[in-house]
Amino acid sequence: MTLSNLYIVLEDKIVFGDLIITDGLISNIIEKKPVEGLEKHFLIPGFIDVHIHGSNGFDAMDISHYAIEQMALSLVKEGTTGFLATTMTQSVSAIENALQCIKHYYDNQNPQASSLLGIHLEGPFINPGAAGAQPESFIINPDVKLFEHFMTSSGSLIKKVSFAPELDGANPFMSYLKQHGIIGSIAHTKATYQDVKNAIDHGVTSLTHTYNQMTPLHHRDIGVVGAAYLHDELNSELIFDKIHVSVEAAKILLKNKTYKGITLITDSMRAKYLKPGISELGGQKVIISNVDARLENGSLAGSILKMIDAYKNVIHDLNVSPVEASYMASVNPAKQLNMYDKIGSIEVGKRADLLILDDAYNLEKTFVNGQKVFEVK
Repeated sequence: MTLSNLYIVLEDKIVFGDLIITDGLISNIIEKKPVEGLEKHFLIPGFIDVHIHGSNGFDAMDISHYAIEQMALSLVKEGTTGFLATTMTQSVSAIENALQCIKHYYDNQNPQASSLLGIHLEGPFINPGAAGAQPESFIINPDVKLFEHFMTSSGSLIKKVSFAPELDGANPFMSYLKQHGIIGSIAHTKATYQDVKNAIDHGVTSLTHTYNQMTPLHHRDIGVVGAAYLHDELNSELIFDKIHVSVEAAKILLKNKTYKGITLITDSMRAKYLKPGISELGGQKVIISNVDARLENGSLAGSILKMIDAYKNVIHDLNVSPVEASYMASVNPAKQLNMYDKIGSIEVGKRADLLILDDAYNLEKTFVNGQKVFEVK
């Protein structure tokens, strides 16, 4: 297959030309002079969403491999070509059952859908004082033996864990994650700056939905948010729907982290793609509007953000280039997952997970493994 006359967004520049796909891989990139008078279309790497709970009426906790498939099928409509199915704080048995179902789908994936790359375990090892939309009744302290059970249930598919590093049991837990090459991510936390420094020393490299449910910057203790600004070791997840985080707060984060230190996520829940009304998250009632999802107490309950909208938002509101936006949406998550040799950028030899956008960055086509799986009609 040849994709012709496109502005191709590479890791560090944009070139005009053609891209050749052979057996699902990028086999050649042919640069040439732009054709005058031709409509402008961009070719960018597919998005990788490392934090997504649900979509299109389905959730990773539904204990149904059909639910995971339906999620994956819906995600190609927003340009997501790879994702981590993200669990949440629930009973141990509910989490284990969900992990087993995700593993079943992982082994039997639909080739027309977004690729399931693994699992992101969010909770239950979080601080009750920063639970947000996570049910407090199921929260427990970090426990290596329990986590080993989770790993067994998942077939060792857990790639990322969101937890609070200040809790009892966190130190051996963080050491275990580092030893096994699992991304440790600070989340739903009341951690002090010293707690974060300790976490970094124990191998933690990520912050979950930066700003949300974490200690803010204060001039006597800069907290988790201040640590995000200060430490290049920490990659910051960002839900940029302009609801979870203001444009100004995102600009401050970008100024400190640069585009190489931020990973765009959706943190979306099952109500994405559904009409406004009543939905559910972890057994809790969620009220869906045209713009957000909230618990009955008003707390944000994940998002209904689509990755293509996050991509457009950072270009329009943070004034980043398509190269920088693709770094945040594709390069950084692929590097975090140690999969950058296969996915995350447009390079010869990598998987042809690709998107074609129009000149306003609207999604036109999605390709997974070189196969067209979505096209705007």
